[in-house]
Amino acid sequence: TGAISSLQRQLEIQDSELHRIRSEKEMLQKQLKEQKDQLQAMSDKFCSLTEEQRKEEIMVMMEEENHSLQQVVMEQESQLAKQNELISELEGTISRLRIEVVTSRHHLREQEQAQKEIQSKAEALQHTELQTRVALERVSSKFERCRNKIIQVAFNMEGSHDRSAELTDEQVLQGMQVCGSSKLNFQQ
Repeated sequence: TGAISSLQRQLEIQDSELHRIRSEKEMLQKQLKEQKDQLQAMSDKFCSLTEEQRKEEIMVMMEEENHSLQQVVMEQESQLAKQNELISELEGTISRLRIEVVTSRHHLREQEQAQKEIQSKAEALQHTELQTRVALERVSSKFERCRNKIIQVAFNMEGSHDRSAELTDEQVLQGMQVCGSSKLNFQQ
């Protein structure tokens, strides 16, 4: 976001510079037109003089004015060329900055989308973990109850009076069968 703001600020500065240069260009063109108008006015003024005076004054004035105008035209053409070059550079910079702004916004949107996807996956994993823990608790609880019942049935069976003795596989199997049949009877 900071990069986008910076690029937009640069873009505004470049636009302002471009506007200033175009204004100067228009001002130079206006000055050139004014000087041409002055030259036309002087030309009209000389028309009213006598033929010889007119010829002499026209020649002198035209040479001076011609020289002066050539200098002005050369200066203005030079300035105009520089400004056109600067305008081209500024337009290129503005174009590049606009592309950078668009690219930065695109990357930002991609990052936000990726972050949302990661957050969604994390929430799904948390939910799955919670479900797994609940299922594990249920299975552990059922296993413990079943184990306790098997032990209880195995110890309560005939011939198992010593509680400190280890149960044999056969006693555990018989206890499970008794548990299973008593559960069936209970359900019925």
